[in-house]
Amino acid sequence: MAASTPTSKPSPERIFNTMIAFQETAALKAAIELDIFTAIAEGANTAASIAAKVGASQRGVRILCDYFTIKEFLTKTGDQYSLTQESAIFLNGHSPAYLATMINFLASPWSRRNFGALAEAVRKGGTASETGDHRKAHEEIWVNFARSMAPLAIASAEFIAAMTGAARGQPCKVLDIAAGHGMYGITLAKRNPNAQIVAVDWPAVLEVAKENARKFGVADRHTSRPGSAFEVEFGEGYDFVLLTNIFHHFDTPTCEKLMRRAYAALKPGGKAITLEFVPNEDRITPPIPAAFSLVMLAGTDAGDAYTFAQYEKMFGNSGFAKTTLHPVPEMPQQVLVAEKIP
Repeated sequence: MAASTPTSKPSPERIFNTMIAFQETAALKAAIELDIFTAIAEGANTAASIAAKVGASQRGVRILCDYFTIKEFLTKTGDQYSLTQESAIFLNGHSPAYLATMINFLASPWSRRNFGALAEAVRKGGTASETGDHRKAHEEIWVNFARSMAPLAIASAEFIAAMTGAARGQPCKVLDIAAGHGMYGITLAKRNPNAQIVAVDWPAVLEVAKENARKFGVADRHTSRPGSAFEVEFGEGYDFVLLTNIFHHFDTPTCEKLMRRAYAALKPGGKAITLEFVPNEDRITPPIPAAFSLVMLAGTDAGDAYTFAQYEKMFGNSGFAKTTLHPVPEMPQQVLVAEKIP
C-alpha cells in the first residue's frame, strides 16, 4: 500500500492577509506620494537620509521602508536600503517604465467607494454608485483615469501600432473611440508619419489627449470630436477604429450598438481593433482577466469581462464576419481584430 501523502494543516493566514490587504495599498500610496523609491534611486539609502530628502520623519521612513523590505519591494543591509529590480523599473520616478501614477486612479476615492459598497452591488447585480452609467460624462473620473493610467498603455499601444502595419508608413485614417489619455492613437501616429488620428471622448478628457499629442509631436495629425461615443458624429472612411477598454463597461446590447457605429465608420476592408480583458470560457482563468468582472460589478451598472465567444457573437451581430484574438505579450489583456467585409 502506498504511503499516504501528509496534508498541511488549514491556516487562517490567507484569510487574515486578505482582510488587511488595504493596508498594503495604503502603504504603497504613501510611499509614492513621498517619492520614497525615487529618493533611494537618487542615492539616499538610510532612514535618516531618505527622511531628509523627502521631508518626513526618520521614524516614519524607517518603519515604512522596513515594511517594504518585508514585502520585497526593497532590500536592507545593516541600516541601508536598496531598490529591488522590480521597484527600480516601475517605482523609480526616473525610469521610463514608471507606473506609480496609476495609484491615483486604482486607489481613488471613487474606486474605494465602489468596493466599500460591494455587498450592495452583489445584491442588486450592479454598482451601488451613482456613477455606474458610463454612457454619461462623469468627467472628473475619466480625467483622473487619463492622467493616471497612461503608463499601462505603452506595451499594448506598441502592439496595436505594429498590428496596423504602422512601420510601413501607409496613409491611414484612425478613429480612437473613448481615447482617454490618447496613447493608443498617439503611439500609432508616432510609428506611422502618415496616420491621421481622430479622438472621441468627453471634452475635459480630450484635453489630456491633446496635451499628450503635443508632448509626443503628433498634434498636427491628432484631431478630436468631443462627446458621447454613442452620439457624436464619427465620420466615415476610417482604415482602423480603436476601441480600447470600453466594452467592459456595458451590457451586450449597448456593446453591439457601439460596434455597429464602428462598423459604419469603417471603410470596406477596414478593421476594428479592440483591447480588452478576455477571460477563458470557464470565467476563472487567467486570474487577472477573470477577476476583472468583479471590478465591473463594483463600478458599473451592467459591465462585465466578456469571453472571446461573447465578443465574437457581439461583433458578428454588429456586421463583422470574422474576429480574431491576439494576446499582448507580458500583459493581461488581449487584442481582438474584426474586419469589415471589403
